[in-house]
Amino acid sequence: MSLLSENTNRQINKLDKELICDAHKTATSVDDRYNITDKEKQNVIKNYFTPEGALKTYPSKEKRKIIVLEEITKNFKRGKIYSEKEVNRVLSRIFEDYVTIRRALIEYGFLKRTDDCSKYWVKE
Repeated sequence: MSLLSENTNRQINKLDKELICDAHKTATSVDDRYNITDKEKQNVIKNYFTPEGALKTYPSKEKRKIIVLEEITKNFKRGKIYSEKEVNRVLSRIFEDYVTIRRALIEYGFLKRTDDCSKYWVKE
């Protein structure tokens, strides 16, 4: 497994006979919360999002939050700079409490913003 990891530049791990997904590149700290399998990811997305892409409820468990936030980040284009108003508009279509989601996206390292909060972008 370590040889495969070296040749692919990806962490290869197993958890209960399932592969664990790599943590997103900009994760602020990687720990057990990031031991997420594809099956877990699919189940959380299915349980927490409507077919239209709206978030039903914001999870309290850290692992589920990471999955949900990663899925929400897909609504933003990489390399594009967003104003706070644009970010709020995108997030308000996904969840009523868009401020909590915006804060979490920054806290968990999915989005980055300027010190004056005027510009946001997907962290790479």
